[in-house]
Amino acid sequence: MELARDEEKALEGNSGEALATAYRILVAIGEATGAKKLAPVKWAHISGVNYNTIGDGGMRFLEKFSASAKFAIKTTINPMGYDRCKPEDIPQSFQERQENIASSYERMGAKPSFTCTPYEVFELPQKGTVVSFAESNAAVFSNSLLGLRTNKESALSALASSVTGKTPLSDLRLEEARNPKTAIESDFDFRTELDYGLLGYFAGKAVKDSCVALNNINKLDTIQAKALCAAMGTSGSCGMFTLGGKAKEKISFGKKEAQAVMDELSTADDADIITLGSPQLGINELKLLAKLTETKKFTRRCIVFCSRTIYNSALKIGLAGKIEKSGADFRCDSCTCLTPYVTKDRYDAVITNSVKGAYYLSKSNKVKVALKDIKTIAEEYTQ
Repeated sequence: MELARDEEKALEGNSGEALATAYRILVAIGEATGAKKLAPVKWAHISGVNYNTIGDGGMRFLEKFSASAKFAIKTTINPMGYDRCKPEDIPQSFQERQENIASSYERMGAKPSFTCTPYEVFELPQKGTVVSFAESNAAVFSNSLLGLRTNKESALSALASSVTGKTPLSDLRLEEARNPKTAIESDFDFRTELDYGLLGYFAGKAVKDSCVALNNINKLDTIQAKALCAAMGTSGSCGMFTLGGKAKEKISFGKKEAQAVMDELSTADDADIITLGSPQLGINELKLLAKLTETKKFTRRCIVFCSRTIYNSALKIGLAGKIEKSGADFRCDSCTCLTPYVTKDRYDAVITNSVKGAYYLSKSNKVKVALKDIKTIAEEYTQ
């Protein structure tokens, strides 16, 4: 890689060890991905905020790193493990470690967003802007639907970009990588957000390239797009899709392939708790949920995860109150993935409409999952 003189000096440690560490990370990634140089980046979104994700090792690293590092660009951060306003019986040790992590990020200058849907919370830059997003659903959504340019970053690479304001110019930041070589040919009747999640999970597993064409799909609403992007980001390395496009290789997706994903991820028929919000719910999903549960009550405990910004907006327009009347319980600043609110000790299984949530509930929380679309959940579990 060719580095500018100021980048070389920072790499050599002239501006401190924290900045040198960040540049070492970026140079290593750049060389591995064939980048010729580093490019300026306008916005970094960092994962690795939930204590259940990074553990004691990550917490100690951030504590040391944040003692001298400062963010050079707009930096937002992913959900943490719990809602500070509703700790329930989350162990005190977890809360203390989670606060340590949050403090490290805030010390460096992060906006305490605690959201996995920054594209629904913050003002968006112009199309073509280079960003560094470590949250997988946000990376896929931003590349595919917003015209931003990001690779599927790790927590460390996005952290390095946040303190340097630079990122390797490689992969999906280059035009050639954004032209799909493989297309998913869909022969399927898409009716729900869950259907799009099944497609996304299948595409992520089946396609090894960075970009895939989704044929026979003309348009997506926000709810469908979030489900698709989150699932695609979960199952593989693919970081972008196009709706249609010429591609040499074709892969079929139909009832058989959709059922195979269901067989893998939906391992229960019923459960005692419902979790909605992976990705965190936005105003569109909350409006739908309020409509589906109007004058009704949930017959199971239902946790709704969303960012505090979205919740406060929903509160102002009376939307949150309508949903709370149904018995649903909001949790802000956190999400379904790796949540300490759902443990094997408390629940054997969970009902969710999220393919991404189902994957992590099964793999990390070690509980069974009943995958159902949101309309079916409302029909079956409210009265």
